[in-house]
Amino acid sequence: MHKRWLFTGGVTAAVAVLAVAVVSRAMSTNAEGAKKKASDVTLEFTPAEVVRPQLVALPSVIEFSGPLVAPGTALVRAKAAGTLLSLEVGEGSRVRAGQTLGRVDLAELTSRVAERNAALDSARAQLAQAQRQHEANQRLADQQFISSSGLEASRAALETARAQVTAAQMQLETSRVGVRDAALVAPISGVVAKRHVLPGEKVSVEQNVLTIVDLARLELAGTVGTHEISQLSEGKAVQVLIEGTRAPVVGKIARIAPAAEPLTRSIGVTVALDNPNEIYRAGQYALASVVLDDPAKRLTVPGSAVAQALGQEHVWLIENGVLVRRAVTTGRRDAAQGRIEVLSGLDRDAQVLAARFDNLSEGGRAVVVGAKGDMASTPASSSAR
Repeated sequence: MHKRWLFTGGVTAAVAVLAVAVVSRAMSTNAEGAKKKASDVTLEFTPAEVVRPQLVALPSVIEFSGPLVAPGTALVRAKAAGTLLSLEVGEGSRVRAGQTLGRVDLAELTSRVAERNAALDSARAQLAQAQRQHEANQRLADQQFISSSGLEASRAALETARAQVTAAQMQLETSRVGVRDAALVAPISGVVAKRHVLPGEKVSVEQNVLTIVDLARLELAGTVGTHEISQLSEGKAVQVLIEGTRAPVVGKIARIAPAAEPLTRSIGVTVALDNPNEIYRAGQYALASVVLDDPAKRLTVPGSAVAQALGQEHVWLIENGVLVRRAVTTGRRDAAQGRIEVLSGLDRDAQVLAARFDNLSEGGRAVVVGAKGDMASTPASSSAR
């Protein structure tokens, strides 16, 4: 019984191995057949899916960004120490040049003006006395009752009195100017951006009280690399896209810094833009774009035609009815036109697949159906059938 069981088991194992071999061979045969069948399929593409390279000018773009600043910004400072009695404007208030913005207690300056006014009156009285004395001495000298030295002494006293009057007048005027300058007056027209102090607080000389901003003209301060700065010049038009908006506005390059920053090797560029309706605000972030015309025509293909694998860019071609994957070297790109410059790997007569298709096989058969005349050069979103 034992030997018979061994024999029966061996036969069963042999049958199982044979069955697996048969199945494997059948699967291999089916796979080879499917592969052969797939290679026999001819892919059809429409004229819109196959293009020829075109000679197109590709403008280059220099971009830089930064915050908007208001060059017309003025600080209202206290010109005298004292207590801030009132502020008639708040943040966001619109003011005009020369408008009174508030009051500071100027008791000290006012008393100084009164003191110097009294000093001027005293000097004038002394001048009048010296004038009368000199005139009397002049009459006595004419009658030879006093010596010439006495007359000269009275003349010197008169000149001294006149000088004292002049000095007193200057001191009084200085005090009056101090009172006038100590008034909180708007130096420019604009909008109050910030209040630095509140009524009732003590202020010192030259302390900031208010910041006023003129938003009618704004500037974008950015930086450009030293390798690009030679392509820019003052007055050149710039497209500025400001955060929170969809359409760019046109500005102009106002200034270019004369030297590069030592650490970043970049050069400052300032763009000025008008803001008559005050739509934009200082501090908003903006992106500036300078479009530089391309003096030459470049061999280009649609951007969708270029793919990348293992770090190498390539395109798919139809040559003599079969698919060919061709490695290319690309150059300038233009997102607005959706085209890429091809530096090497293609000629103008190449038939290029305008879009990226899945599961393409090099050497597979392909044909363009429905072509009439020259091939279309504008890609369309479609797939091979």
